[in-house]
Amino acid sequence: MLRQIRTSAKAVVIRDGKLLAIKVNDGKEEWYILPGGGQDSEETLSETAEREVREETGINVQCKELLFVIEGVHGEDFHRIDLVFSCEYIGEAPDVVLHNDKNQVGMDWLAVSELNKLPLYPSKLRRAIMNFCEGIEYKKYLGNEEIGDPECLE
Repeated sequence: MLRQIRTSAKAVVIRDGKLLAIKVNDGKEEWYILPGGGQDSEETLSETAEREVREETGINVQCKELLFVIEGVHGEDFHRIDLVFSCEYIGEAPDVVLHNDKNQVGMDWLAVSELNKLPLYPSKLRRAIMNFCEGIEYKKYLGNEEIGDPECLE
């Protein structure tokens, strides 16, 4: 089966030791994902990250450096390549119309020091984000993560 590749930009927004995360509920359980989404034609990845954060959370950010690359080869209708950027919190975006993702029920600020124990997905991002925030060396390419892979809880 020939599947399209979808490039997306995700944002790591840290404020007061907490990570901005989108809360998702599929009717059975709740978990968190990073704000971000698919890149539009003629849009840079940094523009994508900034737009998606604004649309999903009502917060303005400024995109900084590329932190991680992670893939989702299976489990969706497309092969997903997520480019994860650090983004600086600028402030609330007045008069923004929120465009919630499927099953999005809100947003939270998660304690970075507890990410390895929280249901943030892809789970390979948990320790990598913690290491980034602690100034510890981390891998940039995190590889593929699929539904059913072992959780990264270390």
